[in-house]
Amino acid sequence: MRIIEILMEKGGMGVTELASELDLPKSTTHRHLKTLEENEYLVREGTSYHLSLRFLELGEFSRDRCDGFEMVKPKVEKIATETGEKAQFIVEEYGKAVYVYQKTGNQAVNLGLGVGSRIQLHSTAAGKAIMAHWPEERIEDYIETHGFSELTPHTIMNREELLDELEETRERGYGLNSQEHVEGFIAVGVPIFNSSDTVLGALSVGGPVNRLQGDWLEDEVITLLLGMSNELELNLRYS
Repeated sequence: MRIIEILMEKGGMGVTELASELDLPKSTTHRHLKTLEENEYLVREGTSYHLSLRFLELGEFSRDRCDGFEMVKPKVEKIATETGEKAQFIVEEYGKAVYVYQKTGNQAVNLGLGVGSRIQLHSTAAGKAIMAHWPEERIEDYIETHGFSELTPHTIMNREELLDELEETRERGYGLNSQEHVEGFIAVGVPIFNSSDTVLGALSVGGPVNRLQGDWLEDEVITLLLGMSNELELNLRYS
C-alpha cells in the first residue's frame, strides 16, 4: 500500500528509488512491485513503474456507492453553472473531508484539489457543515485525534474557537471558510441529511474573496445552496 501511495504522490519511479524511499532492500521492493504488476495494479514503462487504470475502476466503484451520489451530481453542476465558481460534494471519511464530486464554473479558481483529495475538516466550509451535526463526543474525539494544523493565519487553532464556530454553523444552517484553508479564498457549505436524518455529506462552493462577498454571497449563493440541499433531502427521503 505504501508503494501505491508513493507512486500516486511522486509519479513513476524505478526499483532503486522506491527501495530507498521505503527503506527496504531492493530485492524485497522488486518482489512487491512484481506482485502488483502481475495483478495489473501497476504498469511498467522502461525502468519506471506507474499506477494502472485499474484504480480508475476502483475509484468509480467507491464513489458510486456513496448514498445519493447520482442525485447529488446534477445539483453540483447547477451550482457551478449559476455561480461560475467551483462547486463540490464532500463527505467525511477517517476524520478527513473527501472531495467526491466537483464541477468547475466559467470563472472558477483552481486550487489543485481534485476528486479524491482529502483535507482537514475544520478548515473547510463543508467540513464545518458536517461536524456541526456530530454528537459532542465525536467532535472531542476528532480534536484529540487530528488536532489543529495552521494552514493560514485565519485557520482555527483551538478547541473553544472550533466549538463556537460549529454552534454558529448549526444555528445558521451553513458553514463558512473565510481564508482558513487558502488565503484569499472563501467558501460556504451546507449539510445534506439522508432519510434517517444522518449527515450524508455537504455541498459547497468557493471562490476569491473579492467575488464571493456581500449581497451576492448572502442573497444568491447561500440561498442557492440551501435550496439545493432542501431538494436533495426531499428526494432522498421520498424516492
